[in-house]
Amino acid sequence: MKENILSFKNKKLSFFVLVLVLFNFCDAQNDKGNWIMYFGTNKISEKLSIHSEAQYRNHTISPTNTEQLLLRTGLNYHFKPNAFATLGYAHIGNYLFESDRKSPETEEHRIWQQFITTNNLGRVKFEHRYRLEERFIEKEFKTRFRYRLMLFIPLNKEKIETGALYLGVYDELFINNTTLFFDRNRLYGGLGYQYAKNIHFQMGLLRQETQSQAKTFLQFGIIFNTDLTNINLN
Repeated sequence: MKENILSFKNKKLSFFVLVLVLFNFCDAQNDKGNWIMYFGTNKISEKLSIHSEAQYRNHTISPTNTEQLLLRTGLNYHFKPNAFATLGYAHIGNYLFESDRKSPETEEHRIWQQFITTNNLGRVKFEHRYRLEERFIEKEFKTRFRYRLMLFIPLNKEKIETGALYLGVYDELFINNTTLFFDRNRLYGGLGYQYAKNIHFQMGLLRQETQSQAKTFLQFGIIFNTDLTNINLN
């Protein structure tokens, strides 16, 4: 028992050391930004749930220079515990660096569909996400396909459950339906902590490569899942 306690304390210490390393790394870069994110899956029946999401993206590490405000929602249909599909809508406001405008310079309305499936190999959980987007950007229309492979690796427990500290790693490729085939690639690595059955905290670094720019983002995220079927309206 004592060894387990010491091991967990060492992992927590490693977590805080990594936090400092991430901050120092980002501070040393010229191409840095910040994303603050919320994700939720809100169960409304055995087969249906509502996706809710908000992302506050900044040009700089400090959350004081807005780059994008992304709001996304959708309806999930769960085929089985490890597979579901989503149809949704998103609104994205885009801001220029150090803009004086209170409203976005450009706005995007987006219809999106996705399919997510998961599988386990030992302690490692694999998540495959396939997403199609129909993008209405001012007077332009674009279609984009995305594929993301993500790995979840528990560090202090056999599986990801309450009290688990885990490593999350993913790579996501974005593909256009135009002659500019490659849109962007995102590579992410970070730590997550399951605080409660329905609450996760995550922090990490994302490196985004586009055709014209490469940039690193420090990310903070919270996942808050709710079961609305348990609400008693009486």
